[in-house]
Amino acid sequence: PGGAAAAPLPEEDCMKLNPSFLGIALRSLLAIDLWASKRLGVCAGEGSAWGSARPLMKVIEVSGHGIPWLLGTFYGLCQSGSSAAREVLLNLLFALLLDLVLVAVVKGLVKRRRPTHNKMDMFVTISVDKYSFPSGHATRAALVCRFILHHLVLAVPLRVLVVLWALIVGVSRVMLGRHNVTDVLFGLVLGYVLYSVVEYCWLSPLSAPALFALW
Repeated sequence: PGGAAAAPLPEEDCMKLNPSFLGIALRSLLAIDLWASKRLGVCAGEGSAWGSARPLMKVIEVSGHGIPWLLGTFYGLCQSGSSAAREVLLNLLFALLLDLVLVAVVKGLVKRRRPTHNKMDMFVTISVDKYSFPSGHATRAALVCRFILHHLVLAVPLRVLVVLWALIVGVSRVMLGRHNVTDVLFGLVLGYVLYSVVEYCWLSPLSAPALFALW
């Protein structure tokens, strides 16, 4: 009848009509992330606003790539004549391998696609590199930065340059259109935390004699 009260909506329909504050906040954050990432992707292509700086950004990209760091660390480990240096380099190698595995696992679980404005011309990629979250370059940069600052005696200007390098690597990922802002921010935090894990699991002749016997 026209005057009868309307039947109450099922609980699940009420939830759809009244989305949670957290859901709205997350969707808003995602929208801002995508918008900001696209605006900041000024080197995403040759025709972009800062397209002329793209070659420089790609050099920075290589400087934060895993392969040069792994090869350089392994070479240094083979050439080192100091037991203290070998210990540091072996732990750096362990940190880099741990970083590669962890980032690959998170990328495979989250499966966030790279920004639509990204040009897939990256230096040496593997299957999980089609995913965006988190930025492996940012994770590695933060990890290596903390490692170097803690285990190398450097003058203050050089320490500042190491920190700047890590930040520039992170920023370059967004400028090249490789990643969204949140991919890089999470990557930097993850790399920072990962260094603490490496320190906790520090390999030494006492804790891992078999590894040190190889060198």
